Amino acid sequence: MICSGPTSGIGLETARVLALRGVHVVMAARNVKAATKCKEDIIKGCPNATIDVMELDLSSLESVRNFANEYISKGLPLNILVCNAGVMALPFTLTKDGIESQFATNYLGHFHLTNLLLDTMKNTAKNCGKEGRIVIVSSELYKMTYKEGIMFDKLNDEKCYNSYLAYGQSKLANILHANELARRLKEEGADITVNSLHPGLIATNLSRHSSCMSICLFGVIRHFQKNIPQGASTTCYLALNPKVKGVSGEYFVDNNVAKANRKARDAELAKKLWECGMELTKSK
Repeated sequence: MICSGPTSGIGLETARVLALRGVHVVMAARNVKAATKCKEDIIKGCPNATIDVMELDLSSLESVRNFANEYISKGLPLNILVCNAGVMALPFTLTKDGIESQFATNYLGHFHLTNLLLDTMKNTAKNCGKEGRIVIVSSELYKMTYKEGIMFDKLNDEKCYNSYLAYGQSKLANILHANELARRLKEEGADITVNSLHPGLIATNLSRHSSCMSICLFGVIRHFQKNIPQGASTTCYLALNPKVKGVSGEYFVDNNVAKANRKARDAELAKKLWECGMELTKSK
């Protein structure tokens, strides 16, 4: 099992819970030192846990490819891929690949990672006779995006940039990615499911770049927040629970299927995004 963003919040709790369930966990982290400390903390509570740490910076397509190549070279199986890592409300920045940072980290890095590891997941499912699962962490804030949904022609245009709408755009992209990948895998008969989810409002360091006003707003509604184990519940449910065997292309909230809005269910938009992702990651 691979989990991105495993050093805090939902990702750390997901890694911990799955390790406790006997899953071999690979913590895919930008900060290897922090991930190693998290690994040690988990093992203190579960000495029999099997955990590895590998470097992965989702904002860099080169790093994504290096991670995938290293993972594949180890000959490890892969049943579960949890696309959890994310950034929120960043000031406008471009990655070294020239892509707006929230779109690159939250969506494109996971898109590239998933594609590079798909054959490994297909082979694992076939060889072990057990369904593979891809779990993509989105957010209800996908509803707060640009009017077009995805601004294909202005993804990297600073003049049009709004940090919160850009975050919503990236989270909408997560859902569309899950839907289109699920459709493609069903079409080819692969024994892999793909679902997206909203974890709930959770106090994590994801919002560390948010404005003072936003932080005050979160303070007002803190009583409606979930704690981190509650927030990780749906991710763990989709990764392990037998009740969702065969369920694919759905959007989950609180461990239940929820109806996403029209944009998130737009099959043509999902296909267009897929083509965009393929073009941006071509030869990377």
